[in-house]
Amino acid sequence: MDERQALSSFAALSQETRLAIVRALVVAGPEGLAAGVIAERMGVSATNASFHLKELERSGLISQRRESRSIIYTAGYDTLADLVKFLMEDCCAGHPAIRENGERADDCCIPADKSDVVA
Repeated sequence: MDERQALSSFAALSQETRLAIVRALVVAGPEGLAAGVIAERMGVSATNASFHLKELERSGLISQRRESRSIIYTAGYDTLADLVKFLMEDCCAGHPAIRENGERADDCCIPADKSDVVA
């Protein structure tokens, strides 16, 4: 993921309803949720939900498919994974073993010499 795509994703996620939609779709899994269900769960009108869904889809964070008369939305797991990878790329001064071994990022990001910490 390049910086431009990351900025687009962050911009889409920087709104409360859109972030809640993505989180709900991640939980829903590959089955996804119908647009009407999303609107109901978010407590917004169908028009409002449609606006937010369009923004999320444009950024690649979600996708849609038609099932009969319903539009089903699913999380864009690949894009979300790329976004997390983008954030973690430079983690811990470039020590890839930290990510690969599942160590906690905050374990590596504490300076060895506590005097380096700026309060």
